[in-house]
Amino acid sequence: MQPAEQNSSIKTLIVDCARYNRWTAFFLLVSTAGVGWLLAQSVYMIATNQVTAAFLVGMTGGLIGFVSTGLGALPALFIKSIPQKLEDILLGFAAGMMLAASAFSLILPGLEASVKIVSTPALASMVVVFGMGLGVILMLGLDTFMPHHHEFSGPCGPGHQNLNPMWLFVFAIALHNLPEGMAIGVSLSQEDFSVGIPLTSAIAIQNVPEGLTVALTLRAIGASPKNSVLVALLTGAMEPLGALIGVSLGTGLAIAYPIGLGLAAGAMIFVVSHEVIPETHRNGHQTVATIGLMLGFALMMILDTVLG
Repeated sequence: MQPAEQNSSIKTLIVDCARYNRWTAFFLLVSTAGVGWLLAQSVYMIATNQVTAAFLVGMTGGLIGFVSTGLGALPALFIKSIPQKLEDILLGFAAGMMLAASAFSLILPGLEASVKIVSTPALASMVVVFGMGLGVILMLGLDTFMPHHHEFSGPCGPGHQNLNPMWLFVFAIALHNLPEGMAIGVSLSQEDFSVGIPLTSAIAIQNVPEGLTVALTLRAIGASPKNSVLVALLTGAMEPLGALIGVSLGTGLAIAYPIGLGLAAGAMIFVVSHEVIPETHRNGHQTVATIGLMLGFALMMILDTVLG
């Protein structure tokens, strides 16, 4: 692309962004600044050798999510597609695990931690709800301003016309994986394994069908088997990055821990409602997809009971 064309693309992106809701842009800017500060805090800890056990545990959890995504993508080296009904069941299963993880491993521990700080259940619930609101604002802003591809509505976001369709899809999956990584990081930030292990296990399990779906979708739009697996693995890299953010948030002020748990829960619930469930219902397989969701929810509930 020539310099003049690049400048034109940048101007187009700025104009497109200006057409979106300004309040959404403001909240996204604030959220992005907060996330940037948390990442800078993590980098500073690494640079000054202040890496704590919680930091290492959280990053390990993020890496587990990353690896499980790659393992799920590997079958795409040998198969090009799976029946659409099976894909919707698998996505429904992943959605169920994310919903249950949000409830049992994020919201409930967040309420418990918040009560110890603010004393009254009413205030404790407001703290967690505040965190959930932050998570929704963050994901809504990213969904509005990051160019990506919705399976049911096509390319969207400012500047999407200037990007390769494969990268639009990659950005869409990155939106899914970031809150999962944040959830892992914040749940392990206090080294409370009764919270962190069930959640990390659940996300690792649901990442396997998610990784397969990503890789097969990439193959369907023309990517080679090898590139499909590599790009699916790349989307999983958002999990360690999200874990960095989550650990930094959870190891800050005491009140930041329940707020962080609420933020991760709000972001995950937003993704499930806004992206995953609509995707499983658009092909006429909503009944089996809902059964898959219930199975995923039940499995996460069992994991939380057994491992927690």
